[in-house]
Amino acid sequence: MKNLFIIIALLGLALSAGAQNKGNLFIIGGGDRSNELIKQLVSTADLKTSDYIVVLPMASEVPDTGFKYISAQLKIQTNAKIRNFNFAKHDVNDKKWTDSLAGAKLIYILGGDQSRFMSVVLNTPIYAAIHKAYRNGATIAGTSAGAAVMSKYMITGKQLLDTVYKETFNKLWDKNIEFAEGMGLLENTIIDQHFLKRNRYNRLVSALSAHPNMVCVGIDESTAIIVHGSKATVAGESQVIRLANPKALKTTDKGLLKFSQAEFGIFTAGDVMDIKP
Repeated sequence: MKNLFIIIALLGLALSAGAQNKGNLFIIGGGDRSNELIKQLVSTADLKTSDYIVVLPMASEVPDTGFKYISAQLKIQTNAKIRNFNFAKHDVNDKKWTDSLAGAKLIYILGGDQSRFMSVVLNTPIYAAIHKAYRNGATIAGTSAGAAVMSKYMITGKQLLDTVYKETFNKLWDKNIEFAEGMGLLENTIIDQHFLKRNRYNRLVSALSAHPNMVCVGIDESTAIIVHGSKATVAGESQVIRLANPKALKTTDKGLLKFSQAEFGIFTAGDVMDIKP
């Protein structure tokens, strides 16, 4: 019965995939969240009197602490009820919880480990509920790992050709970047986070080379993009990098990547850029 419910939920999601999402994505690159940024988040969500917020803390090693901090920031900006749904410690098939999640006007995904989050959510009614909320007009927000999970092709942070973890990549090698299945709220845009702070250019170029038809976006700390349809507006204190359309993409006999040119843009608060939803 449980498996049947999951199949029905995911089938309904697939049938409605072509429908335009009415909601927004508020994707934060990690780091400190200023009160002004959270104010913009609440404004984007356009919360009414009866609306509520759900925080999903499953990516975090300290989910209760993470919830404490984000809820304190949100309470400065709104009187909306804030609920902590830690599905890592709760039945993912609890229909009362998933229905409540689908009805939230703002869903906030904490940072931590994006693979930890997806291990709880993927192929469950939680996944379907988040998509349903987005289609119906909710704002889906996330920071750090909560930003990475927005993409269908989610960067895990691991290198396939180097067993030692590095925050950035040392070389631009073919087939080096590891992806896993993310939330797919962005089917054709790949998100990287902590971007300037951790100098992740090589990682984003590797992602673009692996998926040259997609748009790759690096969001710095204390900075966000607000996505509606095919447009993304930058908010916050730092910058956002956009890479797209590599020309004459090739791989040498030694597995080194090369291309002749690509679209490269640097954007700051208030700028609007094109993405692929």
